[in-house]
Amino acid sequence: MPQRPAQSYANHVKKPWLFLAQVIGYVASAAIALLGLCFPGSTMGVCLIGTGLLLMAVINVSLTIKTRIYALTVQDRVIRLEMQLRLERVLPDDIKEAARGLSLRQLIALRFASDAELPELVRKVAEGSIASGSDIKQQVKDWQADHHRV
Repeated sequence: MPQRPAQSYANHVKKPWLFLAQVIGYVASAAIALLGLCFPGSTMGVCLIGTGLLLMAVINVSLTIKTRIYALTVQDRVIRLEMQLRLERVLPDDIKEAARGLSLRQLIALRFASDAELPELVRKVAEGSIASGSDIKQQVKDWQADHHRV
């Protein structure tokens, strides 16, 4: 993952330009389609309506993808917080510091482990004997289901 610049007051604001452009594009597409209604029965009217509806469909798909990304980002933040609290509660003091260095993907994979097996899995991840989310999940013996995912 590419390294992001350090965050400061000057650059901390997130500006959702793509989302704004999508919404403006959607409204413009609707306006194009409505403009086509001003020319009933003409080829130009049909073309304007078709163009507007096609643009609306494309923008609708992109908006759906964007909102899905927003939901998954929030879910990842909640999982990170949940796992930080859980690790603080479950882990022995000798591996708590190592657990602070786990990546988000590793935390997401570890959430499926029971409290009893979590310390040993965290130790293995911290030592580097298992690293990827898939490898971590395969090591889980007492799987804790998560039926509340987005």
